Amino acid sequence: MTKYVYVTGGVVSSLGKGIASASLAAILESRGLKVTLIKLDPYINVDPGTMSPFQHGEVFVTEDGAETDLDLGHYERFITTRMKRANNFTTGQIYMSVLEKERRGDYLGKTVQVIPHITNEIQDFVRRGAGAGTPDAVDVAIVEIGGTVGDIESLPFLEAARQMSLKAGPNNVAFVHLTYVPWIAAAGELKTKPTQHTVQKLREIGIQPDALLCRADRRIPDDEREKISLFTNVPEYGVISMWDVNTIYKVPRMLHEQGLDQLICTKLQLNTKSADLKRWDTLVSEVENPAKDVTIAMCGKYTDLSDSYKSLNEALRHAGIHNHARVNIEYVDSEMLNAENISQLQQFDAILVPGGFGKRGVEGKILAAQYAREHKVPYLGICLGMQVATIEYARNMAGLSGANSTEFEPETPHPVIALIDEWQDADGSIQKRDEKSDLGGTMRLGAQSSDVKAGTLAFDIYGPVVSERHRHRFEANTHYLDKLQNAGLVISAITQREKLTEMVELPREVHPWYVGVQFHPEFKSTPWDGHPLFTAFIKAALNHKQA
Repeated sequence: MTKYVYVTGGVVSSLGKGIASASLAAILESRGLKVTLIKLDPYINVDPGTMSPFQHGEVFVTEDGAETDLDLGHYERFITTRMKRANNFTTGQIYMSVLEKERRGDYLGKTVQVIPHITNEIQDFVRRGAGAGTPDAVDVAIVEIGGTVGDIESLPFLEAARQMSLKAGPNNVAFVHLTYVPWIAAAGELKTKPTQHTVQKLREIGIQPDALLCRADRRIPDDEREKISLFTNVPEYGVISMWDVNTIYKVPRMLHEQGLDQLICTKLQLNTKSADLKRWDTLVSEVENPAKDVTIAMCGKYTDLSDSYKSLNEALRHAGIHNHARVNIEYVDSEMLNAENISQLQQFDAILVPGGFGKRGVEGKILAAQYAREHKVPYLGICLGMQVATIEYARNMAGLSGANSTEFEPETPHPVIALIDEWQDADGSIQKRDEKSDLGGTMRLGAQSSDVKAGTLAFDIYGPVVSERHRHRFEANTHYLDKLQNAGLVISAITQREKLTEMVELPREVHPWYVGVQFHPEFKSTPWDGHPLFTAFIKAALNHKQA
């Protein structure tokens, strides 16, 4: 029978519920348990696919093509279980499902209400994410409830969790509450009152936490832990300190040494082997003792919020680990780049242009791609980064003046990047699209395979076939490929099904390392295996630095 651990948050958001949940899952997995994680998001959006990165951070894409919360990226980096569409759902999806059932008459004319219909639907979604009752059922499903206890929007999720614990029995559901213990500098002490209040609010809902994870900028002293225990009705051994550390990969060891995994196993009556965290210790040692360092310029437009590129940042750090190097990432606002200040990129060991949507900052990204090409700086373009490299090459090397993407310039004379359904005639002319069409669910999403051209840099990295995850609408216009290739651009990978461009590069005799990819390789990088593309990119950056 699948057991469930609900992880909630209190006082303030952004305390790290995702890291805490993933770390607990990692420890339980090291004890031989089959574990998965599920994220419940209380917003009404159907998924985060249409949300601004400034509001939500990056959108993580699963193998089966779901656009999900960025915490699923942490989950995949911490445990071996791969996330699916069923591992993340929102209030919007719950209400959409209930309303569709109501329209079909599934409720037989009953009045549809939050209780029991919405809460029952939430429980059904949770069980589905855990694979309950199927051959894929896990031993433990860790369910992270987004938002903060006390928020109106998360109440149905908390009520569903309470009901589920009542139905399943006391030894099948555990509750872990993440809270904040602030240090008040003027008083010179930690304050436990916010934690007391958030647990009181949780208990009013009907949930008594089994463990409290107390976030602070320092360790929580034993006398403060005792005080928290007294006022929250949580045993002192269940009051666990989570202080700030210099790498998230220290958190599993931190939680294990304070007995969180043993507490959960005892509560859920799980008989397991002892936790083995040796590989985490090795990983932390590698992170803290790099032999070299390298600095990467990330030229994007979401530079004010690092969560916008969370998986990308982690993939670069993983590649640094596998090159025994510390990777320093400096954000360069592409909207500010122009011909007068583009020379600022000379200080960097490599240039990366990430994905994105919309016209803002695109010309700066094109200039960054041109600078990398002309000055032989290692370049990696991801998604839009590949498209701007293609546009730049079309303009400056293939003689296609004014070349652009129809996303940015619908009237461009040379639409080298466009939507597939815009390619009307054999000459590549553009058919106008409906600007009022829905944005949600209109992209190429999830894992797809491509054939890689022998003798290329891409072949050295991936071999004959590459399978990566995608999230984009616009493609390289096939009508321009011959002109681009005749001008020297190498199309090194083509999708197996639609024959679309997946990778471009420059010949090695022209440039030491210049690659653009239409997919998002960062979604498959882990600290254990790294990723071959990023590992090769960081190696090229190190070589450039030494040259």
